[in-house]
Amino acid sequence: MEYVVPLILIGLIAGISSGLFGIGGGVLIVPALVFLLKFPIHRAIGTSLAILLPPIGAAAVFAYYRAGNVDLKAAAIIAVTVFAGAWLGAQLAGRLDAHVMRTLFGLFLIALGCYTLFNGKI
Repeated sequence: MEYVVPLILIGLIAGISSGLFGIGGGVLIVPALVFLLKFPIHRAIGTSLAILLPPIGAAAVFAYYRAGNVDLKAAAIIAVTVFAGAWLGAQLAGRLDAHVMRTLFGLFLIALGCYTLFNGKI
């Protein structure tokens, strides 16, 4: 699988962001799979659901899997790295002042909003 390194990076970034801001799947993983790895949207969503299986539930993943829209290898790689990244992000968050956290989160949301508004052409 030629895209193992990008999957690892997506997992770490999603994990760190999850630990810092409580976000990950729909905000980071799905867009990363679509824009960086050119996954079709349904496959990206199905793969993201497989990563987040315990909190989301097996029913949705099963439906996407039956339709052929889950990449199990990608989901496994990102899931392991999200676990590590979430721990790193939580460690970092514990060391940052609440004002810094609010500022970072606000800047992240503004950047994401601008990216979305301008369709990635910033």
